[in-house]
Amino acid sequence: MRIAILDDYQGVALDLADWDALDADVHVFRDAFADQEAVVAALAGFEVVVAMRERTPFPASTLDRLPDLELLVTTGPVNAAIDLDAARRAGVTVCGTGYFGHPTAELTWGLILSAARLIPQQVDSVRRGGWQQGLGTSLRGATLGLLGLGRLGTAVAEVGRAFGMRTIAWSQNLTPDAARAKGTEYVARDELFARSDVLSIHLVLGGRTRGLVGARELGLMKPTAILVNTSRGPLVDEAALIAALSEGRIASAALDVFDREPLPAGHPLRTLPNAVVTPHIGYVSRDLYEVFYRDAVEDIAAWRAGTPVRTLF
Repeated sequence: MRIAILDDYQGVALDLADWDALDADVHVFRDAFADQEAVVAALAGFEVVVAMRERTPFPASTLDRLPDLELLVTTGPVNAAIDLDAARRAGVTVCGTGYFGHPTAELTWGLILSAARLIPQQVDSVRRGGWQQGLGTSLRGATLGLLGLGRLGTAVAEVGRAFGMRTIAWSQNLTPDAARAKGTEYVARDELFARSDVLSIHLVLGGRTRGLVGARELGLMKPTAILVNTSRGPLVDEAALIAALSEGRIASAALDVFDREPLPAGHPLRTLPNAVVTPHIGYVSRDLYEVFYRDAVEDIAAWRAGTPVRTLF
């Protein structure tokens, strides 16, 4: 049996689980694939593929060209980049793994503090032989806006209140009673953007949420506000955000997710001085990766025994 482990950027997959127990030919791909043709060419002949989250998409047009593929394991319990209907038609079993969200909530606060206190600029200044640069801002008494108050939004709000921030929230399905039960004030959509000193996005990407934060919404924000996105890049109109940052219409953005990943080398967000940018590492933590790869090995062993677990359809 040939197994392909995809997008192991850190080169840690083989160390975090007992792949030898599978007695299989395991091949690790560390770099992102350039395009669909590269995916099809690289994965020809593999019966099992282990995908890291949504880094490599598997639409019907890819699955239909991988006749040897029998099992596709995705890290995490869902993967919007896999066409499950196409997999079913092709006879490919799709399984997931365990997951927990606290690493993303923790990174969200790392980004908020980095943007508010200008930490990247200060670190860079010290490394270049300089000293203090610019004036950051403290968070006590400021308003933290949550665009989405699900599991992650709620966790971020709890930390905000520990910092002494007021928390407000809106989403399409949120009700005043549900927000109140989580210690947060429900506000109308426009009010969320207008009142927030820090606006953190915690929504699932879908037809109703794609491009939800556009030029109009950014225009409602304070010129001192910080926009934080650790959910999915396309929730925000990237061109409108770049324009708002370039023109100083909001103070800064702290981003872990983008329209295209990896972020192209010449992308403006790599160089804008008021953008704090990390390479989609919200879920990239040793403890979560151990769950991902341990469960992937279990998925493969169970499927091989004819009793697949954690199937996604």
